[in-house]
Amino acid sequence: MWIVDRILTWWRGQTLNTQVWTALYGEKVGEDDQGNVYYQSKKGARRWVIYNGESEASRVPVEWHGWLHHTYKEPPTKDPLQRRSWELPSQMNMTGTPQAYRPKGSIYRANPVDRSDYDAWQPDQ
Repeated sequence: MWIVDRILTWWRGQTLNTQVWTALYGEKVGEDDQGNVYYQSKKGARRWVIYNGESEASRVPVEWHGWLHHTYKEPPTKDPLQRRSWELPSQMNMTGTPQAYRPKGSIYRANPVDRSDYDAWQPDQ
């Protein structure tokens, strides 16, 4: 059963087809702090990532995202992106998880705050 899982499931890592393609036509360019590995074709035209774990695009850091989409010619291993002091580290999209951002007035917070920034419409007034 593991072979079917390996051939057909892409969301838990690379499929067998991707592994063969990478071995034949890819050259490793680098790796990020989350363990994702980045490749490009030997001619340099195609670029891709093999995720370490779940395939989630928001796990790709900014500098590697720019390289994958041909915004930057050189990968961050050769030409690191200049970071600003106010920039926060890259983090996965937390929407739909318990760690998702919930503003003060959100009904999903444990102790929502009464909102005073609007008055609800009343049809009888």
